Amino acid sequence: MKRDVIIALDLPSEEAAWAFLEPFQALEEKPFVKVGMELFYAAGPDFVRAVKAEGYRVFLDLKLHDIPNTVAGAVRSLKDLGVDMLTLHASGGREMFFRAREALKGMENPPILLGVTVLTSFSDATRREAMLGESHSVEDTVLHLAELALQGGGDGIVSSAKEAAYLREMIAKPFPLVCPGIRPKGTEAGDQKRVVTPEDARKIGVDYIVVGRPITKAEDPLESYLSIRREFLGGDQ
Repeated sequence: MKRDVIIALDLPSEEAAWAFLEPFQALEEKPFVKVGMELFYAAGPDFVRAVKAEGYRVFLDLKLHDIPNTVAGAVRSLKDLGVDMLTLHASGGREMFFRAREALKGMENPPILLGVTVLTSFSDATRREAMLGESHSVEDTVLHLAELALQGGGDGIVSSAKEAAYLREMIAKPFPLVCPGIRPKGTEAGDQKRVVTPEDARKIGVDYIVVGRPITKAEDPLESYLSIRREFLGGDQ
């Protein structure tokens, strides 16, 4: 599987997103971008269509989580956007993933369905606060949720890179592993609690890293993106 860096467009408006992307327009290969809740709710599905039309690959990170019928309906509503990846919360269970998979039937190029496990902003303290279990470690919670998603027909997993090696060890079959919470050396972690560097993520065996503020808030976002990509891809460029 080809590794890549996904830029998190955690921006407040369509105008801000296009202004940010302007320097990237000159690249022969457009970067992979993440459209999350903030931007999707502000700019809507037409923005996603426009970004796809410009040649960007899109990771639509809406973390769908509801009763299976409702999630299946949401997936059907999103089918015509042509996104490359779509997230569901793994805690929604196997049936939710089964129904989401059914909703994609007939698509020529369906998105990669990703199960979101434990958010990278969670520490042991916040995990306990959210009632994810006193007796289970973050690693075991991530593994359990990852297995639910994959058993239900999910294609891949979203987790912190801190748990990536454990997932690779414990789950025999190959699957795409997408890891946010990536911070180059010397940058602030912000609200992320479980972070690693791009180089470490590559060594662990992560397929895609999601990077936001170290690129979007950089003085030169394009150069920051290219630098992080070189660090993550190593000799695979």
